[in-house]
Amino acid sequence: MVMKLEKVIPLGRSLSEYTRLFSLSQLDLNKKILSVADGPASFNAEGTKMGIQVTSIDPIYQFSGVEINARFNQVLEPIINQVKATPKDWVWEYHKSPEDLRQNRIKAIELFLEDYDRGKEKARYQTQELPNLSFEPDSFDLALCSHFLFLYSEHYDYQFHYDSILEMLRVSQEVRIFPLLTLMLEKYPYLDRIVADFTTLGYATSIVKVEYEFQKGGNQMLVINKY
Repeated sequence: MVMKLEKVIPLGRSLSEYTRLFSLSQLDLNKKILSVADGPASFNAEGTKMGIQVTSIDPIYQFSGVEINARFNQVLEPIINQVKATPKDWVWEYHKSPEDLRQNRIKAIELFLEDYDRGKEKARYQTQELPNLSFEPDSFDLALCSHFLFLYSEHYDYQFHYDSILEMLRVSQEVRIFPLLTLMLEKYPYLDRIVADFTTLGYATSIVKVEYEFQKGGNQMLVINKY
């Protein structure tokens, strides 16, 4: 599928954010991690410096760092303005203010861009997208999906979500997805069905509260384990 960068909102998050929103322990960080729909997050860049094994996938990686950064600069202010216009929809704890949010997003993409070309050479950033991945079964211990599945429920139907989670479970032992809300701050409408269907398939599923909340009410992740 040909992707147009003007339709993408490339905002990334930091290692600090990932640690909180996925409740990553030191044991988790010692695992081989697949980070799905990672965009210009600095999780891979920061993690690699710490010796963490992270492979990031996103269709956005078909573009150059210059192109990604240009698109980021186009969308940042409109998004910050939307946040300012709806202050009661957000929890100002991790991010202290809209200006702090802006600076955190800028810092994340700066770290990402410093690492991007080097990471692509080492296959740490790969142009792949759900629900079809090229990895061999059980290539990873842990697959993380931040701010993609569930969040964009108006754009992707239940079958896409089901197939995507099944594919992540094919290539990893455990899947964690955050948040469980849509862009409208509503619970993903098919969450109970997802839990029921994967429980029926024999997977262990749980909804876990995390120590991160920016979208009001968005402080839970879905965890699915093979065993």
